[in-house]
Amino acid sequence: MNQFRSGWTVPLMALFFILASASVTLANTAVTPIPGNGQQWHDRHEAINEQLKQGEVDLLFIGDSIVQNWKYPEDGRPVWDQFYANRHATNLGIGGDRTEHVLWRLTHGNLDGISPKLAIIMIGQNNGPHNTAEEIAEGVTAIVRTVRERLPDSKILLLAIFYRGEQPNEEREKLAKTNTIIADLADNETIFFMNVNEIFLRPDGTISAELMPDFEHPSPKGFCVWAEAIEPKVVELMGETGATKSPMCSQP
Repeated sequence: MNQFRSGWTVPLMALFFILASASVTLANTAVTPIPGNGQQWHDRHEAINEQLKQGEVDLLFIGDSIVQNWKYPEDGRPVWDQFYANRHATNLGIGGDRTEHVLWRLTHGNLDGISPKLAIIMIGQNNGPHNTAEEIAEGVTAIVRTVRERLPDSKILLLAIFYRGEQPNEEREKLAKTNTIIADLADNETIFFMNVNEIFLRPDGTISAELMPDFEHPSPKGFCVWAEAIEPKVVELMGETGATKSPMCSQP
């Protein structure tokens, strides 16, 4: 039998190289910054960069389509106008984004020239089909660190990743595990964590169709319930005084 001096046989040596190649392939994609695909994605990215140049920015929302939908009149815009418009808020959400896309954006203009009082981050749901809980958590951690480094005077409110799918499922278990990991990023001095997933759930653990019609993106009422849930913390972290905003979704 043909052998190398080390005692490795040719088949074993081939297996070694296959495994070594696999280890490279299995690198965590969630922490490797890449831009999104398509002209629409790039147009949205550039529009965000231009918007940031237009004036004062005191509040950022960073995320995917769930965050982006704050800007649409048929989704979250009425709630955004009530709760955030007068706070000089900017929406950094792009549909379909995973952690790696947000990482790319944050180092290509989305944080340039601003010093907000608060950055609210909710990202990672779209990584669910592609990464493990630990990998997603690494991606979220990289985003938090990037924001911390580039916006040293801003506070960060990290939100737990929203679940999707009407019934409890394997992805929800994965995202719940991710949320448990990223909760430890909070130091309660400059980085804070909130998990508001329960507001979208019925007692049996299913997602409310009234609050998330597609069991992924909030309805107008869902956006209002979301805004209500985080409002006291937003008031605190932005250094505001006085009463919180009126609860739109409790109105008849």
